[in-house]
Parts: sequence; C-alpha cells; structure tokens
Amino acid sequence: MKNNQKSTLLAGDIPLPVLLSILACLLVLLVGVAVGVGAVTISQPVVWSVIASKLSIYSIEPFWSLGRENIIWSVRFPRTLLAAMVGCALAVVGAALQSVTRNPLADPHLLGVSSGAAFGAVIALLHTGMILGAMTVPIFAFIGALSSILLVLAVANFSSAYDAGRLVLAGVAISFVLSSLGSLFIFMGDHRSSHTVIFWMLGGFGLAQWDQLGILFIALIIGISYLVYKARYLNVMTLGDESASTFGVPVVRFRLAVIIICALLTGAAVAFSGIIGFVGLMVPHIVRILVGADYRKVLPLSALLGAIFLVAADIIARTLIPPEDMPIGIITGLIGGAAFIFLMRKKQMLPQ
Repeated sequence: MKNNQKSTLLAGDIPLPVLLSILACLLVLLVGVAVGVGAVTISQPVVWSVIASKLSIYSIEPFWSLGRENIIWSVRFPRTLLAAMVGCALAVVGAALQSVTRNPLADPHLLGVSSGAAFGAVIALLHTGMILGAMTVPIFAFIGALSSILLVLAVANFSSAYDAGRLVLAGVAISFVLSSLGSLFIFMGDHRSSHTVIFWMLGGFGLAQWDQLGILFIALIIGISYLVYKARYLNVMTLGDESASTFGVPVVRFRLAVIIICALLTGAAVAFSGIIGFVGLMVPHIVRILVGADYRKVLPLSALLGAIFLVAADIIARTLIPPEDMPIGIITGLIGGAAFIFLMRKKQMLPQ
C-alpha cells in the first residue's frame, strides 16, 4: 500500500500539462518509429520530410523515391494514426465504464459491443459480400455494435432497472446471444472464407485508409469532450448511486448517456480495427496508479497512454515475424495479461 501511495504521490507532483506534454512527445516519437519500420526500413528524416511535405507544413525538394512516399503516406501513416485513435478510444471508454458501473474489471467490450460488431462483420464477410465497397465491413460492424447496445438497453428496460448491476448482466446476456449467432452464421457460411473472419476478430490495422480516419476522429472528439466535461460526475459516480444523487448527479440519465457514448466510441473503433482486448481494462488502472483516481487527470492521460500502447503494440506486431503482420489482439493480450498479473501481484489494483 505504501508503494502504491508513493508512486501516486510522485506522479501527482508533476503538473498535468507537463505529464500530457511528455506523453504527447513520446507518442509523436513512436509514430515516427512506427512509420519507419517494416519490410522496408525508412529513415526518420525521410519519414518526417514526407509527412511535412504532404501536410504542407513546409516546402521541400523531394530527396526520396515515389515508392517510399507511397509507403509512408498511403500505407503506414494512416495505419499508425488508426492505431493511436483506437487505443485512445478504448482506454477512455474503459476508464468511463469503470466509473459508472463501479466495476474495476469493466472494459469497452463489457456490454456486448464487441460481440455485436463481430456479428456484423461475419454477415458482411461471409454472407452479403462487399456490397458497399471497402467500407462494407466497418459499416456492418458498427451497425452490429450499435444494435447490441440497443438490445442491452431494451433488456434493462424490460426489467425496469437501469442500475449498474442490471446493465452489466444484460450486457453479458446479449454478448452470449450475439456470439452464438455469430458462430452459427460462420458455420452456415463458406468455410473456406472463415479464416478472414477469424483474422478480423483478432484485430489489426492493415486495412487502414484515410477516408476511415475522419469518422473515428469525429467520434473521438465528441465522445472525449463530453466525458472530460463531465469528469466531476464520473468522480462522484465511483462513490455509489446514493452518494452521487446527494451531490446532484442525475444518476440514471448520466449512466445511460455515458454508456451510449462509450458504445458509439467502441463501435467506431472496433468497426475499423476488429476486436482488441486489454487496452481499456489495463490502461486506466495504470494511470490511476500514477496520478490517482481524479477523472480530470485519468481521462486525458488514459487517452494518450492508450494511444502510445497500441502504436507500440503495432510496431511489435509488424516486426516480430516479418514480413507477416501478427494480429494486434495477440500482442495486446500477451502484454496486457502479463502487466495485469504483475499489478495484481504487487497489490496495486486500485479499488473503485
């Protein structure tokens, strides 16, 4: 307990803007590394010169080949940005859900969102075909994720209760139902194509495109802005519904609003990346160990640390067994599981 208090105190001595600046600089450095590594290694001066040139930050005479420019701008840079945004979304969602459900094991997939997204992806990949072009799988996955949260809310309404426990139980039930339906549709589909579904469900950023990033970016801005604005409510919600009510928090309405926001963020992230575990579960706990449980600090720091974690995991996934890309879910599961066990061993899991 003393070690936990000491680590929190040391990080708490650093002003929040300084912590954010440090993590932002680390994220930028990792983005450069991620864009530069791969089957074709590209030096950092070339990486940043191409990015600066494309963004019209400054004009420079090209000293790189057209092939390297295409690798940087059309393949690796959007992939890295997608990894950062997905990590940001999942970490923030995990932190918010751990507050409103008062469940330290809550993560972005708690309410059946990932099962709904997977069900939508199964239908797109095995049954409808790419009827909407490259956006078919993301659109179907997002519709599945949104449908799952509507089902959860409907089940909770059926039992006339929107308390945290009922919502979690409804989410678990809907998750099992949708997972079973997904398995049924895989069984009924073309078995020769089922490997594409399995690979999607393991998570990855290999299909990242520029036109996808705008959708996720808008969802991030709206979702995170709302959660940061309501950070005081999130702090109070950790005390329980009765205590939150005495502080003037509209408990039921606020919990529903947070769950819907989190479902939209998770659905947007999962739609473009597949199912990625442990980010939303692990990152908020690490942040609380470092800076305490104040959500005015937890949310922005979780966003940056989640982005850093997934960009680093993507670097590992692309360099571990080149030229193959290992599914990102394998990396996050191994690292996240080991880190979580370590935190439990050190008794540094912060209670809600």
